[in-house]
Amino acid sequence: MTPTVAEGTAGTARHPAPMALYEDADLLVLNKPSGLLCVPGRGPDKQDCLSARAQLYWPGALIVHRLDQATSGLVLMARHADAQRRLSLAFEQRQVHKRYLAVVQGLVAEPPGTWADIHLPIAADWERRPLRIIDALQGKPSHTRWRALAHNTAAGTTRVELEPVTGRTHQLRVHLAALGHPILGDALYADAATQAQAPRLLLHAGELALTHPATGQAMRWELAADF
Repeated sequence: MTPTVAEGTAGTARHPAPMALYEDADLLVLNKPSGLLCVPGRGPDKQDCLSARAQLYWPGALIVHRLDQATSGLVLMARHADAQRRLSLAFEQRQVHKRYLAVVQGLVAEPPGTWADIHLPIAADWERRPLRIIDALQGKPSHTRWRALAHNTAAGTTRVELEPVTGRTHQLRVHLAALGHPILGDALYADAATQAQAPRLLLHAGELALTHPATGQAMRWELAADF
């Protein structure tokens, strides 16, 4: 469901209404396009974001988790503070199931369909913020499950499915780059040739599942990637 585009306030540019895959009195599930921030950044040029747009149509909507600006896909928001508290706790306790799709450089050696685990600790690269690095001494434990879905032999790329068990900043991008399979279009962790293979980061949050914070009902949403 997509609400009518708002007129905006004086001096404020109009922005497209967020596309809602689901809404009720407690939560929203929105489709975030690649290139849009989840929350405001620093500076007047970074105030347009998914949460600000959502609040124009669903006053009081609160962010629960984030996607990188370059990542597309499903984002969950709460309609009120109690729902935000419950949903945030579910994320902290790893009770929210998430899956992503990506296209990476290289032909992944594992047979398609075989799940593998990445356990590489991630730390902030303070001298090159906002970059993250693999750091065995200072890094926080980080766990990603992944599998190859299909090889594109001609392009030398692999379509993969990803499950972040932990939720570190840039986790999927850092883990795949560390394995030698950076994501196409990744301006932070891929070399120039890999960046140039796609007009955007080919990473998409395509599946989200959780227990409804008010009803206890099992909920699940899917959103196909546009790549």
